[in-house]
Amino acid sequence: MTKQHRQTNVSRRNLLKLSAGAISAGVLTAGLGSNLVAPEKASAQDKKDITPDDALKALLDGNDRFVKAKKRNPNQSQSRLREVAKGQNPFASILGCADSRVPSEIVFDQGLGDLFVCRVAGNIATKEETGSLEFGSLVLGSKLILVLGHERCGAVDATIKGASVPGEIGSLLEAIKPGVERSQGQAGDKLENACKANILVQIEKLKSSPVLSELIKADKLKIVGGYYDLDTGKVSLVS
Repeated sequence: MTKQHRQTNVSRRNLLKLSAGAISAGVLTAGLGSNLVAPEKASAQDKKDITPDDALKALLDGNDRFVKAKKRNPNQSQSRLREVAKGQNPFASILGCADSRVPSEIVFDQGLGDLFVCRVAGNIATKEETGSLEFGSLVLGSKLILVLGHERCGAVDATIKGASVPGEIGSLLEAIKPGVERSQGQAGDKLENACKANILVQIEKLKSSPVLSELIKADKLKIVGGYYDLDTGKVSLVS
């Protein structure tokens, strides 16, 4: 084994340990605002001790309440507002599409401080989105990342059609192309297949992150995919 390989392995093995030390020293939080605190300092009312499977169940149960019009609207009081102003400890993270019809806190019936949400057209795992999700999991203690795509996604549809678009919109379509290509030849609705394939591609991107992969190996994180039905509000798992 070369010296470079030994250094890489050591770096990955010690990633969580070194990061935890940095958090304790305030290195990661110093440049991100003094209102961010380490997970162990967050309120005991947050779901910081649940497992990744528990976190997934909490999301799906909340979505079931939303679909059945039995929302509890938890953690949306003024007392909760004051509580999370002191620090955040979200139990799950969402990489969702920027589509205005799919607001995560509403469709999963959650409240202030419950979810760490990143939204971008096509729910793509850019470097910036990945970095944000790494922070949400490693620093804030989120136990789950759900990549949430949805029915009739306009960004995916534009990619399928090879639309000519101005500005930086094309960068979104380029990131979606691998999913579209993977879905070619599948039976069924072309757009739905591409939307679901795109979700799986973005999950693979996230799992290639050394930070996230180490958390997964330590059973501190799970990454899954969800597909939102615009007509019913139902989220179904695709991974």
